[in-house]
Amino acid sequence: MPDAVVVGAGPNGLVAANVLADAGWSVEVLEEQPEPGGAVRSDRGVDPAFVNDLFSSFYPLAAASPVLAALRLEEDGLRWSRAPAALAHPLADGRCALLARDVAGTAANLEAFAPGDGTAWRDLCDLWDRIGEDLLGCVFAPFPPVRAGLRLAARVRAAGALRLARTMLLPVRRLGEERFGGEGGRLLLAGNALHADLSPESAISGGFGWLMSMLAQTYGFPVPVGGASALTTALVRRLERRGGVVRCGERVTEVVVRGGRALGVRTAAGEAVRARRAVLADVSAPALFTRLVGAEHLPARLVADLSTGFQWDFSTFKVDWALNGPVPWTAAQAATAGTVHLADSVDDLTLFAAQIATHHVPERPFALFGQMTTADPTRSPAGTESAWAYTHVPQEIKGDAGGDGLTGAWDRREREAMADRLEARVERFAPGFRALVRGRRILAPPTLQSLDANLEGGAINGGTTALHQQLVFRPVPGTGRPETPVAGLYLASSGAHPGGGVHGAPGANAARAALRGPAAGRVISAAQRALTRRPV
Repeated sequence: MPDAVVVGAGPNGLVAANVLADAGWSVEVLEEQPEPGGAVRSDRGVDPAFVNDLFSSFYPLAAASPVLAALRLEEDGLRWSRAPAALAHPLADGRCALLARDVAGTAANLEAFAPGDGTAWRDLCDLWDRIGEDLLGCVFAPFPPVRAGLRLAARVRAAGALRLARTMLLPVRRLGEERFGGEGGRLLLAGNALHADLSPESAISGGFGWLMSMLAQTYGFPVPVGGASALTTALVRRLERRGGVVRCGERVTEVVVRGGRALGVRTAAGEAVRARRAVLADVSAPALFTRLVGAEHLPARLVADLSTGFQWDFSTFKVDWALNGPVPWTAAQAATAGTVHLADSVDDLTLFAAQIATHHVPERPFALFGQMTTADPTRSPAGTESAWAYTHVPQEIKGDAGGDGLTGAWDRREREAMADRLEARVERFAPGFRALVRGRRILAPPTLQSLDANLEGGAINGGTTALHQQLVFRPVPGTGRPETPVAGLYLASSGAHPGGGVHGAPGANAARAALRGPAAGRVISAAQRALTRRPV
């Protein structure tokens, strides 16, 4: 009988297992898919000579994460690579907003869009230099982040704290208009905000866009050498060296609860796996509380909130390519970046988000484009490019703003039509792109979910990033921590604070909560039961 059973071998589950193993616990990880990694996997499914990442590709949060740094994964073979520039946002007229590897390079680029914008970028970077480390400490720590919060508060005076809070709460459109006179800086901030499901007019989109921009400026957008699976391989290798076990092809169908405590799990094959101390679930919050744990073991308010109030983030539609040559960008600087954002303007981004909000497939999809060979030359033969692009679509589709009659059925016709629409967006900024395609793979929302059950409807963040589902509201009001109303059961996925991204914090937070022991867990579980029982 292991001390802990971890459900799910995604990055958070593997981080949780490693933290527990470091503390001397025996750990068994059960994974539904035939291989570990969750949304951190790569393969050669497009062309045997090309490595393509199935899901996530660039990992600035991993580079910044103290959780992953403490695991020293380089000792287990992980190596990072970076493109010459972190991020580019080309325009159809040949101009290009470039987030370079150094502050001076980015500032010089933005100064060409409007006098003074280079200084404005430096000001944002100076703010990051003063508070970035402590701000990340608040982001990655369990809620409430007492120690990091106190350190952050000590770094800013009262007026500075209020201004910082305002900056973090601003919509990214307003932040860009206040800080920059030209399009370049505004596009960098707004495009980074749309890495999540935050429109340019959403509260906290400014803070998120600034955070992602500063991560790119500080750490670049690094990738694992050899493919995303290299990160997973390092986590598994480290765990196994410490005695942990990862079992793939084992779908968990139930968390066994007796007397208000999690005792273990049951698999689809009927096997009961007991856990001496804890069960940690790297699964979505709805899956844990409405499928794996019986409603009779949970407060009725929690079940109701998840059924009616929990909001998924946007669905994702992704295309992978094997290209016979480098992408022929009209804006030459885009060829130096690992990540490229494709949208005509901030207004274009607003229209894109508005069409999703009205449950329409966007006519002109905002595309995040990855040039993986540019970032890591091992991904494909010299002179070629392993590439991908993804965009967002509504979870529920009521119409198609693009005129192709897309309904969300995502049959072959709809998949091909949406992939063609995405390619047309690339072609607008890189004429001749389509002639380079030697192979493509389409990953529609149902395909993504079939490959990782946590990606419900193609959602990649474990729930919306919007303010109403963060902190004490994540996954529902009254939670915000890895402890659950069931003693010995911990939510270790991106459904818990601090949410999506590959940084390992939800897994580490859940493991540390388990290590604090049953007494602390019972106190917090009792508090959560009280909070989630209260009427609205």
